[in-house]
Amino acid sequence: MPGILGTKLRREREDIGLTQEALARAVDLSSEFISNLELGKRMPSLATLTTLADYFKKDVSYFLKEKEETFNVLLQEEGLDKKAKMELKKFKKSCEEYLHLEELAERRIELAPLYTHTSAERMADEERSRLGLGDEPIRNVFSLLEVNGLHILRQPIPEKSKISGVFIYFEVERAAFALVNSTQSLGQQIFTAAHEYCHYIKDRNTGPVIDNPDIFIDEYVSLYHPREKFAQAFALRFLIPPLKVREIIDKDLRSRKMTFTDVLYLKKYFGVETLCMLQTLKALEYISLAKFEEYRSLDSAAFGEAFFGKFYEERELIKGRGGVFLSSRFKSLALEAYQKKKITAERLSELFNLKKERLKSFFKTK
Repeated sequence: MPGILGTKLRREREDIGLTQEALARAVDLSSEFISNLELGKRMPSLATLTTLADYFKKDVSYFLKEKEETFNVLLQEEGLDKKAKMELKKFKKSCEEYLHLEELAERRIELAPLYTHTSAERMADEERSRLGLGDEPIRNVFSLLEVNGLHILRQPIPEKSKISGVFIYFEVERAAFALVNSTQSLGQQIFTAAHEYCHYIKDRNTGPVIDNPDIFIDEYVSLYHPREKFAQAFALRFLIPPLKVREIIDKDLRSRKMTFTDVLYLKKYFGVETLCMLQTLKALEYISLAKFEEYRSLDSAAFGEAFFGKFYEERELIKGRGGVFLSSRFKSLALEAYQKKKITAERLSELFNLKKERLKSFFKTK
């Protein structure tokens, strides 16, 4: 019990950037007592525990009970079919592999700050500013999110399983992961990743999340937890800054009546799904609700390829082991672990789904 309390107390203190001395002053205790609590050497009285819980806006039981194993919570989600559970177990294995490689390579990334008491739009603007993005499109969303502490794993999940994305946070390891369904278009994968990033910087202490494809549709998102509508608004603003949209329209499209070709041109510029671009243009009043519905019903992939070229709809075809898309960072960790002789050539070839003989053309292996 003291170990659980100490771990959670330290985590809560560090998440809001407090020193032990600052927390001690805030709750009228000694810094030595706070240190002993975090080390598991002391147990507070109920009155003191209540004071600490009130300060962090937590229930007293939060500091006394260990949470159920995170993946068990995911697997108990209602409506999961056998195939979905199998994919989640594969996701778990990939998370464990990722964490192990970080440990071997000695490369862990600090968590991004948590946001509270702000609007989705303001949070998106502040996060873009913190990351130095300005108003330009994000060149590589997946890599950007990874270097800011959200591990991204992409793998194919059957449509009937109704999973677009998953967010999970491991409290003990202080590590966050997002699973993105790679059967979606690349634009939708990007939007899903941004949506999960919102859960990461706002909701990571509230438990794992499985996101149904319906949350990305305006008519259905209100049927789900309010955090989904918040994450939807955040992702749109984070990926498509309104100021940049207005700038391009004023400079190039001259604010004329927005055609479907214009929508596809802007969609390509920002690298997002057509629906996301339409939602932004409707919110900015560049298209009416009627035009939104009309354009949403069109086949943007076929139209785009016919008029913008064969590869208008970008797709990624190279997959890793078991159909999983291995991120650049995951591969970098694996290569570093191999070069430091912490994993074998056999293990590296397994991770990359390459024959050992093929690796010999790049490395001198014995």
